[in-house]
Amino acid sequence: MKIAILGAWHVHAPGYTDCAMKYGEVVGVYDENPAFAQGLADAKGIRRFSSREELLASEAEAVIVCSSTDRHAGDIVAAAEKGKHIFTEKVLALTEEECARVKSAVEKAGVRFVISYPHKSMAGPRTVKAAVDEGKIGKVNFFRYRNCHGGSVQHWLPAHFYNEAQCGGGAMIDLGAHGMYLAHWFLGMPESYRSVFTHFCRDEKDALLNPAGLEDNAVTLMSYPSGAIAVNETGFVSVGSPQTLEVGGDKGYLLWDGKTVTLRTDKSAEILPLLPDLPSPCDAFCSGAPIDFCGVDDAIALTKMMRGAYRK
Repeated sequence: MKIAILGAWHVHAPGYTDCAMKYGEVVGVYDENPAFAQGLADAKGIRRFSSREELLASEAEAVIVCSSTDRHAGDIVAAAEKGKHIFTEKVLALTEEECARVKSAVEKAGVRFVISYPHKSMAGPRTVKAAVDEGKIGKVNFFRYRNCHGGSVQHWLPAHFYNEAQCGGGAMIDLGAHGMYLAHWFLGMPESYRSVFTHFCRDEKDALLNPAGLEDNAVTLMSYPSGAIAVNETGFVSVGSPQTLEVGGDKGYLLWDGKTVTLRTDKSAEILPLLPDLPSPCDAFCSGAPIDFCGVDDAIALTKMMRGAYRK
């Protein structure tokens, strides 16, 4: 498959380009910021298109959307209208109205759509989900996911990741997206949200990068009609913090500590054999492999949850 990179704004754009090159041809890249596009073009030895229209008129059969989040809806709708298959970085869009436009365009065009929810492909979360589905812990009443990095305190996160207009927020809407789509995978759509967002990194360099003081340390607490509670913890200020997934039920408890999955009941504790990793959503998209948990409705659910998390 011939693929074009529509946007070089996101930090994952180089990795997605490498992925596409494993399975086919990358015909070029466009970004509204010429420096972003030229940087990726030079690094990967690909063409830089001068406009989105030029890219969409090319021989590309598909696009990988790595533009800023506020541009996703326009880019995806335009690509769908040209009959291009679509892989997109999360979050799909900043509003539910934009999501509706995307869904309509994708369905009308009949193109393939995949959003990047890689933690659904990982061995640890997959093993926990299988154990839950098998009833090993009974009825789920608690979910917690912690996923953090040190991008702010270590000063490697790009400055444009602190642009509220482009991103829609700070750590929660970016890195916290993984915990949100996993919470939806396990429990569905919450009925209420409470968030605590703080601005921890305040040194002189950070003040230049994050002048709006967007949250870099964040927790969202969600409740469900069943009585279950979900906790999504994220941030750009924690160094060495492992990914941690906990799911509790009325008959047992599951913990993934980033390495192993442990099942505990009132009578025993055992380490479960890990299911294998699945191909990442990008690998599945670029290779044409089936993937059934990263579709447009899954993408819309994440935007709805983020809207709830940021609602004041």
